[in-house]
Amino acid sequence: MREEFGDDYLIINGAIFLSEIKTYLLRSCLCADTDVLDITSLTLQVSFIATFISIVVGVPAGVWMALNAFRGKALLCALLNFGMGLPPVVVGLMVSLLLWRYGPLGELGWMYTPKAMVIVQSIVAIPIVASLSFSAICSLNSKLYLQLLSLGASQWQAQLLLVREARIGLMAAVIAGFGRVVSEVGASMMVGGNIRSQTRVLATATVMEVGKGNYDVALAIGVILLLVTFIIVWLMTYLQHQNTKVSPHER
Repeated sequence: MREEFGDDYLIINGAIFLSEIKTYLLRSCLCADTDVLDITSLTLQVSFIATFISIVVGVPAGVWMALNAFRGKALLCALLNFGMGLPPVVVGLMVSLLLWRYGPLGELGWMYTPKAMVIVQSIVAIPIVASLSFSAICSLNSKLYLQLLSLGASQWQAQLLLVREARIGLMAAVIAGFGRVVSEVGASMMVGGNIRSQTRVLATATVMEVGKGNYDVALAIGVILLLVTFIIVWLMTYLQHQNTKVSPHER
């Protein structure tokens, strides 16, 4: 058949494939497919909680490191930079050993639950947020902190002003952390198990459908993941540049 139709064969197959993806998306969105809604909802819950934890831990750690001199600072910075490329599957393995039934934290019963997924995603995102926060504060004028203190500001007030001044860089750290979290697959599957209606998220569902050979469904879920991620990142970018002064060249 392919030889008979020639190039038209590829066009026809591509049109059918795209039609199947469109049908799945319409059925998921317009008919409120329960599985897709549950997966999307769990994806947002786990991603938001993990991102929040990474912000609470990573931003203060990065700011503190940037404003203080102490022994071993260079080593700690190197460890943070190393953590930015930390293999998620290694994190998943270590957390699995801790949360396994006979592990040190096995009594908690968190294995194959969203809580375990939040833990691994937070561990993966914290070094990214901390390292980029450190860089954002270091990019400011090194004398600004001392000038604020000389003008009568307390250390706490001076640090808050520095955070406000570096808000664009800090928000970039948050966006990067969220991007790492929402796209995480390996560690999430190891500690979550990709269980339907319990620990299945958009990223792991996409991998599962590819493994089953349902490429049209996998692409449709991937499109949903991209749309959700884009909307959230767009909102973060809007907040990042809100109240930012416009230069004369941009007017």
